[in-house]
Amino acid sequence: MIGLGTIINTAGIIAGGIFGVLFRKLLKQRVQDTLRMAVGVAVLFIGISGALEGILVVNDGAVETQHVLLVVVCMALGGLVGELINIDGGFEKFGVWLQKKSGSTGDNKFVEGFVMTSFTVCIGAMAIVGAIEEGITGDYTILLTKTILDVITVSIMTASLGKGCVFSAIPVFVLQYGVTLLASLLVPVFTPSALTNLSVVGNVLIFCVGLNLVWGNKVRVANFLPAIVFAVVSAFLPLGL
Repeated sequence: MIGLGTIINTAGIIAGGIFGVLFRKLLKQRVQDTLRMAVGVAVLFIGISGALEGILVVNDGAVETQHVLLVVVCMALGGLVGELINIDGGFEKFGVWLQKKSGSTGDNKFVEGFVMTSFTVCIGAMAIVGAIEEGITGDYTILLTKTILDVITVSIMTASLGKGCVFSAIPVFVLQYGVTLLASLLVPVFTPSALTNLSVVGNVLIFCVGLNLVWGNKVRVANFLPAIVFAVVSAFLPLGL
């Protein structure tokens, strides 16, 4: 069955979200706030570790850096494009639409939960690599591993931010199922170098999600999403980033 890994991943996110919604009712507000901080700190370190894995290298016992200019250029260009087309505004409008359609107009954290969780479970190499591998070979092992991580992440985020987090299943399904269907066309694009660049920049964006979870909405993360496209494109340019 085409896209079975994505279907399982989507179902896992929904299940984790439902568990989080039920668990949330048992928690006082201060506990919910503490969970939000805990998730934020965890996401910060996930982003940091993932980014540093691609930035730091050891040569002859000495620690060196790479891809630093890549991050600077891609984030700057991506942020510029994102601001011009206002991706963040589009995400928020979609979140507001979902809020109305789900009868959650009284939930003031709905849109924030949807946006934050969507970025956390969508941005990253596992979503792309797993979807491509399933599309080419039918093996969805990577997506099963991602599902386990997503269930835990979404359940905790939902307990803190509410049921808006459950709807992050929508962008996950659209992204991963689309990549699986187009896998044969995308394989030449997502070379090892391109995936490395995607991972580095993607993890920087995950770090930004963590910043927002801990300190409030300081970074319009959606407006930096084009940085991922620039990261992949840069792998085919003789720039040495």
